[in-house]
Amino acid sequence: MHGLTKAPRHKAETHRINRSGWLRAVVLGANDGVISTASLMLGVSATGQEQMLLTGVAGLAAGAMSMAAGEYVSVYSQADIENADLDIERIELQKNPAAELRELVNIYVARGITRKLANQVAKQLMKRDALGTHARDELGISDALKARPMQAALASAASFAGGAALPLAVADLAPMPDLIPWLSGATLVFLGLLGAIAAHIGNAGKIRGAGRVMLWGAIAMAITAGVGRLFATIT
Repeated sequence: MHGLTKAPRHKAETHRINRSGWLRAVVLGANDGVISTASLMLGVSATGQEQMLLTGVAGLAAGAMSMAAGEYVSVYSQADIENADLDIERIELQKNPAAELRELVNIYVARGITRKLANQVAKQLMKRDALGTHARDELGISDALKARPMQAALASAASFAGGAALPLAVADLAPMPDLIPWLSGATLVFLGLLGAIAAHIGNAGKIRGAGRVMLWGAIAMAITAGVGRLFATIT
């Protein structure tokens, strides 16, 4: 019919919270790989290019394994806590389902739902999946935020190795007289790009994200290089 216009089609929102687990591990691993490897090589820069590369390779291998082990243990501890809480809820649902229903109703009322409607919603949700409902609304455990130890460990190790490979490549290709400026400058560029990418994925400010990573990277490299020079002078 003439004069009628189509209603604009609603576009579904794109949320990023489901990326938080692996994104944290990837960003942390890559940043740590770039900063720690570049800092290590700058710390031994007085010993020559060959020694810098050897130190960088050793730092890559040790750092990747350390990141994987640390992330696995940390996230596995979180998973243990989640499973223990779920076991408690499972037992309580079997022993006293009425009390668990009241608990859920009170949660919904506290969020602004009328008691009558909260009671109806709680009954329907518990009928469908009682444990899953209590896990999500009482304990805050959801599929998007659930601890995944192996995923976090692999993401950390791979991202650390990828980040560490960047300053290693620069140190291998740059001419020795200008190696330190090349390595320092390239590392800051890499850190800025990583910070901007992480901010983009998290829908945050890219300039601020890049700036804070570059700032702390510069501080880390300066301190490590200074300590290395100091000990080289003493010895």
